[in-house]
Amino acid sequence: MSPAPGLVVVDKPAGITSHDVVARVRRLAGTRKVGHAGTLDPMATGVLVLGVDRATRLLGHLMLTQKAYDATVRLGVATSTDDAEGEVLATTPAAGIDEATVRQVLGEFVGDIEQVPTAVSAIKVDGKRAYQRVRDGEQVELQARPVTVHELVVHDVRPAGDSLDVDISLRCSSGTYVRAIARDAGARLGVGGHLTALRRTAVGPYDLSVARTLDQLGEEFAMLPIADAARAAFPAVDLDEQAAADVRVGRPLDVALPGLTAVFDPDGAFLALYEPREGRSRPVAVFV
Repeated sequence: MSPAPGLVVVDKPAGITSHDVVARVRRLAGTRKVGHAGTLDPMATGVLVLGVDRATRLLGHLMLTQKAYDATVRLGVATSTDDAEGEVLATTPAAGIDEATVRQVLGEFVGDIEQVPTAVSAIKVDGKRAYQRVRDGEQVELQARPVTVHELVVHDVRPAGDSLDVDISLRCSSGTYVRAIARDAGARLGVGGHLTALRRTAVGPYDLSVARTLDQLGEEFAMLPIADAARAAFPAVDLDEQAAADVRVGRPLDVALPGLTAVFDPDGAFLALYEPREGRSRPVAVFV
């Protein structure tokens, strides 16, 4: 018997991959139908949103939402992966850079920016992951892409030997690489930079307050039901029975919607995601 569809919000520990987390949740949920909304590097910790059964189809839409992170940037050391797991490429004394300059340069990353992803990313280049090409000894040149950093707060700037460690928090669009911000800030300051710590604190409306560790899930496996997950992530509209019947077969609706919207039947069951298009509301994904 298949489990009820829903989301599992995991607080991922350091040192394991997102695929390791998926494998563990598959065992706990008793199904192979488990997917995730955006990976976290092995070094990173924090919020990883997984879908079980039909809720896996929600994940592609959730991946478009805002994300939030806490991170520590080390200025004065550049690495091959733009994080602490890579090979050190160069070291440059950075302790003499004043805090005001560090804050100013990091502030320049707020807003709509063009960002070149880190070379060891999961982006596909001619059908092959960029990180695999790097591991195979290839030179990878990725194109800059538009991303948005909604907010970047510098909490602390402190010496770390000849380097500087900078604690930051940021809210950004999906597809933003925090490692690339560390790299680029270090480059602008002329000393290089990389991430020594990264913790994702939120994916859309799902934050650490609803996340559970793998140990906690092993003791008591709990999911956010798909209806609750949809109401948390999207505007919600409750339909009458006639409109709900139309949704079940994917018909357009004469109902005004504010954008991508979760629609529900009179009993509160989640039916579909609809959006306004061509003068009516039309289905994006039907879940029944």
